[in-house]
Amino acid sequence: MDITALYRIFQECTCVTTDSRNCPEGSLFIALKGDNFNGNTFASKALESGSAYVVIDEPAYAPAGDTHYIVVDNCLHTLQQLANYHRRQLGTRIIGITGTNGKTTTKELMSAVLSQSYNVLYTLGNLNNPIGVPLTLLRLKPEHDLAVVEMGASHPGDIKELVEIAEPDYGIITNVGKAHLEGFGSFEGVIKTKGELYDYIRKQENASIFIHHDNPYLREIAQGLKQIAYGSEDDLYINGSVTGNSPYLTFEWKAGKEGEMHKVQTQLIGEYNFPNALAAVTVGHFFDVDSKKIDKALTEYTPQNNRSQLKKTADNTLIIDAYNANPTSMMASISNFHNMEAEHKMLILGDMRELGKDSAEEHQKIVDYLEECKFEHVALVGELFAATRHIYPTYPNAAALITELQKNKPIGSMILIKGSNGIKLNTVIEYL
Repeated sequence: MDITALYRIFQECTCVTTDSRNCPEGSLFIALKGDNFNGNTFASKALESGSAYVVIDEPAYAPAGDTHYIVVDNCLHTLQQLANYHRRQLGTRIIGITGTNGKTTTKELMSAVLSQSYNVLYTLGNLNNPIGVPLTLLRLKPEHDLAVVEMGASHPGDIKELVEIAEPDYGIITNVGKAHLEGFGSFEGVIKTKGELYDYIRKQENASIFIHHDNPYLREIAQGLKQIAYGSEDDLYINGSVTGNSPYLTFEWKAGKEGEMHKVQTQLIGEYNFPNALAAVTVGHFFDVDSKKIDKALTEYTPQNNRSQLKKTADNTLIIDAYNANPTSMMASISNFHNMEAEHKMLILGDMRELGKDSAEEHQKIVDYLEECKFEHVALVGELFAATRHIYPTYPNAAALITELQKNKPIGSMILIKGSNGIKLNTVIEYL
């Protein structure tokens, strides 16, 4: 079936689903495959559960003459083609966002700001891969004014694939740092891959980027692009500075040299969130959102999902950043924590995954920095930290740390919890 015929069927349906456990009435089910599942085997169940049509790529699962089954060559490619076709039909202005750190927070902040004046579609959670991006685009409706589409990458070519599906009109790379080095091969590989967003924008006639001007790596690869710049320099489109971070980030901003100064108190932990907030200001100002509404959105935004959250328990104050970790974000978190004012501090740090050949060196740099900062109370979790030279207690996993906390629970401390999601430091929270 060609894509135009499938698109007509899509328009009859209520939504697209790839999960046979969630098939709303009248939905279009697309049977994807993974390492441990084959969506084709669930096609009949999807129809029974409410789907109007199912798209499969193994003809054996389609009963003869049943028009509710649509057979294609490759379901994933079809999902991506359908999303791109839909994006082109609507012509909605799209902001594509990627980066090593901060892309999800920046996406949330930008969407909060833009939603003050527009009907905005944005990526839910971190559905930023070759499945998540098409599913996001297929949620677009004619009434949406703008879309903010997050794009993740762990290998060269990943961003190129996603921008060719989403075809963004504007691009923003939050930053480039040392993450997924196992997949990228090197830090230079990270820069090149994230830069695939700029490469796409460069080829479009009226496209432009929002750029953090303080970042030399971004400036270097952004040459020849129409740039809307933000950062610390006084004459940038939007400029500003941090005014406090104990514990919440406060900052001030203005437009250009002569703009009125705005002061914003956020509910975000960490100075490292300042560029993310300033990016949201920049995008909002560019799209003519009233300045007071920009400030309001940033003041009211509350982070979720273990991303720089502050949680007060009966005994301690926790800074929870246990969703993800790489050398750049880990160092930023520790530096920020070092600068915060608190009488008793403790750090619980988990291994940083997917660093490949650089893993040992990068973990050693972290423990060296901990000693340089003269932190006394540190718990390191995971075999990668255990293999470094250091003076701190180490635990093979979160369960082992929990056993220790049940015997010796810290009291009256400010505690930073940071590590890769796979280390499961979120399970430690209830014992603090």
